[in-house]
Amino acid sequence: MLKPVTADTETIHTYRWLMLTGVWLLYWAFGLVATSLAPLVGLIESGLELSHAAMGSIMGAWQLVYIASAIPCGILLDKLGARRGLAIGGVLIACSALARGFADTYVEMLLAVMLFGLGGPIISAGAPKVITTWFTGQSRGLAMGIYMTGPAIGGVVSLTLTHSTLLPALDNSWRDVMFMWAIFGIFASGIWFAIASHPVAKTSESNLRASSRLPQGQVLKLLLREPSVRLVLLMSVGVFLFNHGLNNWLPELLRTGGMTLINAGYWAAIPTVIGIAGSLLIPRLATPGRRFDILMGLSLCAAGASLLLHFQSGVPLFSGLILQGIARSALMTVLILTLVELPGIGDRYAGIASGLFFSAAEVGGVLGPLSLGLLYDFTGGFDAGLYLLTGIAVALALSARRLKGLAS
Repeated sequence: MLKPVTADTETIHTYRWLMLTGVWLLYWAFGLVATSLAPLVGLIESGLELSHAAMGSIMGAWQLVYIASAIPCGILLDKLGARRGLAIGGVLIACSALARGFADTYVEMLLAVMLFGLGGPIISAGAPKVITTWFTGQSRGLAMGIYMTGPAIGGVVSLTLTHSTLLPALDNSWRDVMFMWAIFGIFASGIWFAIASHPVAKTSESNLRASSRLPQGQVLKLLLREPSVRLVLLMSVGVFLFNHGLNNWLPELLRTGGMTLINAGYWAAIPTVIGIAGSLLIPRLATPGRRFDILMGLSLCAAGASLLLHFQSGVPLFSGLILQGIARSALMTVLILTLVELPGIGDRYAGIASGLFFSAAEVGGVLGPLSLGLLYDFTGGFDAGLYLLTGIAVALALSARRLKGLAS
């Protein structure tokens, strides 16, 4: 971890938790906006006259932009620094929510969601950069787990409060819900910028930029030459396909199984709540010696979840949601931790490495919601989509075993 030369060790140790708080707030706003469409699918489809397939394309629109923008955003972060970069990302996320509230057509909603694809990768790539700069050893895994509770808690708020509290309070206006999320995005961005403007943080950021020597293009080439890096990137596609596909369609999946909209929102929040606890525990345990076994275990939990979600009630459904929460809590985090701790990356190139990770991963982020929406329209149900997710999860488990062999 880089230490500012003008600050003592105790000050740095204390201030890093404030930096983590700022990152957490940004990721919390990220989670609010990213999940904001899921509980509103029915209202938006009715209001804009959309099919499930069209809605699926909207859900995956920001991931499509994300694929193209993640690497440039990672490069931008390494050049501008996290203070300004993350603030810009937060404002773009807020603007996406605002534009969604004003959308009147399919194209307008599509463009509004695509705007999230410019802000999202800045937050996703910037958060690991901040953590690898300020935290080391086992505390790094803990810090990553903590900031990953941000989008999870944002998702819980969105899923549970939209129908039970916000819509009744806002005259059943889904547009006003979007405006509210935009306000929260601006708030989180302002708090982050204030925290990161402290002299301790600014000095650390200046030292970090001064330590970066290699051209960004050369760094990308070096990363892509490594077989372990390529496999991590391939796995990231599968992880995001599973997570984004299931997360976006879970409330609708539960509703078609016979639940009311309010109950579906509460049940859909179960994996998120479980994921919060898992995010605090699992990444901390994912030390190099057992990291790959944990990846295999999490992948098998994902496979079990997609099988059990075929049941529409009772213990099997509840168990499937629990397993989904365990899987989603740490698969992405442990993969990122694996990537940024590869030799030669560290805090200097964490931005570009994370951008590369998310650029690949969001291929799955696009395919997940779109595939489940298309399969629903073709088959009239979610069973085919769930079988697809099971196959993806089994492939992830096999890949984790292969990655263990490459790393040994």
